Amino acid sequence: MPNHFHLILRSRPDVVATWDDSEVARRWLTLCPIRRKEDGSAEEPNEFELNSIRNDPDKLKEIRTRLSHVSWWMRLLCQNIGTRANREDQEVGKFFQGRYKAVRILDEATLLACAAYVDLNPIRAAIAETLEESDYTSVQRRIQAMTSNETMNASTVDRSNTTDSFMAPLTIDEQNDPIGPCASTAGTRCSKKGFLTICLPDYLELLDATARIVRADKSGSTPPDIAPIFERLNLDVGYWKLLAKDFGRLFSSVAGTPKGIYEMRSLKSKRRFYLKRLNRETAITS
Repeated sequence: MPNHFHLILRSRPDVVATWDDSEVARRWLTLCPIRRKEDGSAEEPNEFELNSIRNDPDKLKEIRTRLSHVSWWMRLLCQNIGTRANREDQEVGKFFQGRYKAVRILDEATLLACAAYVDLNPIRAAIAETLEESDYTSVQRRIQAMTSNETMNASTVDRSNTTDSFMAPLTIDEQNDPIGPCASTAGTRCSKKGFLTICLPDYLELLDATARIVRADKSGSTPPDIAPIFERLNLDVGYWKLLAKDFGRLFSSVAGTPKGIYEMRSLKSKRRFYLKRLNRETAITS
């Protein structure tokens, strides 16, 4: 977006635990290099630099934690964006106005709604009219990979040269996929594990249908001989429209059904999380 961005992040300390000390040191020095090339990218760390982390147990432990910590991810990402933007604009000083806002997602239905909310942002803002024209979105990357036949057998083959190879795979088969870290060996992402129990074609159809439903000025309809997408996915149309349109207004620090939020407790204070009035007044079936 012009002045902000949305991300869905999944913390994976289980994947980091599978890396040996050299891999942990290498990844950290790639993110925070001691030496850089002329174009600003990281130089490949040498043995001395790797040993400065590998031979320090306390430092190594701390870096393992950082590599699966959302706050550190956002810190490094925003620092990189801010530095690059200031360099391009020949400016100095703080780039982002404030700290990022994080909402914890509690259940699969809300995760699906949040993914749609993020992928449909350019259409909602009238920056784009279609999914494939929505620049800088994950759904555009997945469409590009799919239409170029890059994602053939993506669930079983760990590819490193696809358009969407740096993102988590979309689909997870909870019955047949292996459990555990599913660490990636491609070098472009941490894990091969998907995150939605829906295949990419169905997800694209769902997004397209959602965009048309919320935007009344959009044309097109599903053929009458095919069951509506919401019926096939057992989703309530009214609540789905609300989630896709007002996700940010419905949730503050955690996202889910009212029952799920009510039963959730803060890890530190053990208190219940605040349930916004709009969410309390909305009939949601668990």
